[in-house]
Amino acid sequence: MTLARSNSVLLWLVAIGFFMQTLDATIVNTALPTMAAALGESPLRMQSVIVAYSLTMAMVIPASGWVADRFGTRRVYLLAIALFVLGSVLCALAASLNQLVLARIIQGCGGALLMPVGRLAVLRAFPREQFLRAMSFVTLPGLIGPLVGPTLGGWMVEYATWHWIFLVNVPVGAIGLLATLRFMPDSLLLRLKRFDVAGYALLAFGMVAVSLSLEGLHFMGAAGAGALLLSGLASLLVYWWHARRRPDPLFAPELFAVRSLRVGLLGNLFTRLGSSSIPFLIPLVLQVCIGLSPMQAGMMMLPTVLASMLVKPVGTRLIQRWGYRRTLVVNTGVLAVMIASFALITPEQPFWLRVAQLLVFGASNSMQFMGMNSVTLKDLEAEYASSGNSLLSMVQMLAMGMGVAVAGAVLAGFHALWGQAGTAGSLPAFQATFICMGVMTLFSASIFTRLDPLLPRSR
Repeated sequence: MTLARSNSVLLWLVAIGFFMQTLDATIVNTALPTMAAALGESPLRMQSVIVAYSLTMAMVIPASGWVADRFGTRRVYLLAIALFVLGSVLCALAASLNQLVLARIIQGCGGALLMPVGRLAVLRAFPREQFLRAMSFVTLPGLIGPLVGPTLGGWMVEYATWHWIFLVNVPVGAIGLLATLRFMPDSLLLRLKRFDVAGYALLAFGMVAVSLSLEGLHFMGAAGAGALLLSGLASLLVYWWHARRRPDPLFAPELFAVRSLRVGLLGNLFTRLGSSSIPFLIPLVLQVCIGLSPMQAGMMMLPTVLASMLVKPVGTRLIQRWGYRRTLVVNTGVLAVMIASFALITPEQPFWLRVAQLLVFGASNSMQFMGMNSVTLKDLEAEYASSGNSLLSMVQMLAMGMGVAVAGAVLAGFHALWGQAGTAGSLPAFQATFICMGVMTLFSASIFTRLDPLLPRSR
């Protein structure tokens, strides 16, 4: 099977959006300790830079499908790139952590439209039997961002300033704007439903409250965080009641009648809590506790990206041979073990062992994402494609933000519990955090046992 020639340019265009996002994410993770020093903050408290971006994306994404249907994919994709570039420039101009977080919120608004609208364009352009291969093609060029990002970010931090890690998005965004104007089709939905403002408010508040209860545990106390968590959960329950009564809800309850979508969403949420913490924790522990420079820490992430790229074609064939259920259950267990294995990181650890850990983690993480994303969307009817795609993107970003927030809270808790000070003294807290995140990921393997055991149909 080959992808249609007329749609090949669209795949590369969507890959530009993935490239910008992955480049930005990997550069920021590597530069956090240097940014903390420049802004007068503790490197163990810099997770708000990542959480603000991910949480903003999770908030805006529920509206992305309706906005794309209302204004057209090309116009919204152009707006997404423009907001992302504007946010990047403001990040580079930030003089304090609060200013940086606000700029990341603007950047997150662009990213919230960029990712789901690009995936939606691919979903509408390709027939269902080609969707898995199309998405694999899109994400493979997008992995150039993580391949270049860690080393480029480390180099910029060491030999220039951290501000350039955001300015690098400007030329990439300019290319994306020109390519979108030239090549992206402007599809929109003629029979558009009204936007569910009340449902959106309930859903957005619920996500923000739940995430901030984890992020704010260290400064608002257990009582305040618990109250915020309960109010967030209550808001989500009210949304479910609201959606069942409204004729045109933001996410129709009928969506959840599709078993593969239900399982895929839950799997994405709980599996990503653990795996999303690793790009935040690894560069941090390598610089704070092991003493590597930003460039050295960035280069240590290259095995993860290389393994992610190489496993893509293998992952597609493995799913077709084993089926989604068997592949995801086994791979989730491997992923959990690899996350916990990073507790072995010490200054005395052999270099080859550290590289081997990162290689296996990168391969299993890439296969997990590919399997989870495709199984979530594969059985959706055309009328639910837009809202289902937005729902998946929202859950992904919510899980990424919550994963970093949970890891940051666990790390801060262990650090305070043992009362360790200094760089080397933080290592036991990091090691305990890796184990906790691995155990959390292992529990999510049971979710995928609810998938259909049948193999995918031969194409």
